[in-house]
Amino acid sequence: MDLKTFSEKAPLFLVFGIIVSISQVQAQSTAFTELKTRFDENSVFHASFKHTYIDAYTEETVNSEGLIWIDQVGYKLESDDKIIVVDGEISRVYEGARNRLIISEYDPEEDDFAPSKMLSGIDETYSASEREIANGNTLITLVTDDDFATFIKVEIEVNEMLEPLKITAYDFADNLIITTFSNGKFEQLTDQTFNLEYPEDAEIVDMRF
Repeated sequence: MDLKTFSEKAPLFLVFGIIVSISQVQAQSTAFTELKTRFDENSVFHASFKHTYIDAYTEETVNSEGLIWIDQVGYKLESDDKIIVVDGEISRVYEGARNRLIISEYDPEEDDFAPSKMLSGIDETYSASEREIANGNTLITLVTDDDFATFIKVEIEVNEMLEPLKITAYDFADNLIITTFSNGKFEQLTDQTFNLEYPEDAEIVDMRF
């Protein structure tokens, strides 16, 4: 997977994996647990994001931005001229530049940043702690001593409403992943949340058959 693809997909799965895997973390973090409860109640986190990936070896920096919607099993990502919608079973990708919609069965094993793989990156080897920082926000820190862990340390900043503001992750190769969120809020899941609109004349490529 090249850096551009990574930068488009990592912020979403990073958030998803960290949030849903809370129950696997050893130490108790009240803010962390309450955050998970939001998703247990079928809430959807919707926000604008700005994402930066810094390669430790080449020092190359890749930036991307867009909109995300996340719930327990589904997600939607809008970035540049691409929209990705996955419901856990079916993946739909609309490419604006080609005016093409690609429909396929979703196989987490073929996705480097599938939720299941992200969940394996935040496991029982991690411990969580939290502390209050400026403006009443809370910083949740996850750390591990496992040399084979996907992430060595993850920091999640949330506001008083438990809405994620920033996630900073350090992976096993010392690469830095920073995702900031603005205008974030939890919404009730509706039939339109993960709707994907595309032009009537778009080419449809259905790879399920």
